[in-house]
Amino acid sequence: MLKSSLRAITMAQGNSLVRGSVLRKLSSVMANRKLGCLSIFLFVALCASVFINLILAATAFRRLSGNSREEEPTPSFRETIVQRGSRGSSDKIAVIAMRGLISSSLTGSVGDSMVDDMRLALQQARDDDHVRAVVLEIDSPGGEVTASDVIYNWVVKTRAKKPVVVYMDSLAASGGYYVACGGKYLMANETTITGSIGVIIQTLNYEQLFNKIGLTSVVFKSGKFKDMLSGTRPVTPEEREYIQSFVMKTYEKFLGIVAKERNLPADMLRNTVADGRILSGRDALDHKLIDDVGQIEDAFAKAKQLGNAPGATIVKYGPPFAFSRLFRALGSTDSKIELTLPKQLIPQLESGRAYFLPSFYAP
Repeated sequence: MLKSSLRAITMAQGNSLVRGSVLRKLSSVMANRKLGCLSIFLFVALCASVFINLILAATAFRRLSGNSREEEPTPSFRETIVQRGSRGSSDKIAVIAMRGLISSSLTGSVGDSMVDDMRLALQQARDDDHVRAVVLEIDSPGGEVTASDVIYNWVVKTRAKKPVVVYMDSLAASGGYYVACGGKYLMANETTITGSIGVIIQTLNYEQLFNKIGLTSVVFKSGKFKDMLSGTRPVTPEEREYIQSFVMKTYEKFLGIVAKERNLPADMLRNTVADGRILSGRDALDHKLIDDVGQIEDAFAKAKQLGNAPGATIVKYGPPFAFSRLFRALGSTDSKIELTLPKQLIPQLESGRAYFLPSFYAP
């Protein structure tokens, strides 16, 4: 009996030792696994850090060598499917949006400015053999005279290669309509605000305010017109005549574009709708400034028809994700805090500059 008890105690102790050994081995394995996962994570992080630093170093070297701009590839816009086409068809209709103020000083999402963005987007559509037509979606009050003319000419260049259907959204006035005239087929919503064919230069005169607070402007100028439109004194009759002549010359160019593209007599336009008035989409159709009214889907259908691509997929161009921007942000040597106010509180237009804009947008 005693031997049996001793044997049982010995077996129990053996089992306990075995369990302890197993637990120690298991703990060792788990610890090794944790250490292995941590090692992998640290290795990946190290590789990523080395990669980023190499990119930053290469970018800095290219900038120092002065060859960075020449070596950068032409950026391309990302395509988002808006409406799927027929199975087996590789044809596409490219939708390019032009929204907001037309200005070369506004930063672009791909190019240096929004004007550059329009050039690059239209170029991408022209060069893509699968794009059969372009829908240019405009929601803009207009903007700078030169910027509007530049974009108009790029639209005309695109139209020479592929049909361009213009769809006017909520607003396509003044410079927005100027750009629209470059399209092959113009369409608007019935409630679209368009027209406003004209040019405006506006400034402020604060001479009396200066007199009240005791401020005097002292000007040294090389010629009598050098401080033209200065707000510290009244505009002279000679200056007024000169500025009005400049405005009318620019207006005549705008009028000529509309007359040529819409096949309408310039004198008829001058004496009717080309006096700066705004028009609804329906009114614009009645005066033959556009070809039809409808919805954006109607513009898609028209583009398919003109492009002879009934099964085409509708794709919209958008800015691509660029690692270079991330690297530039990570490699920036300065930090700054920006306080952004609502756009309505910030005058975005420059006093004294010529614009294709409705008067309520002018400074």
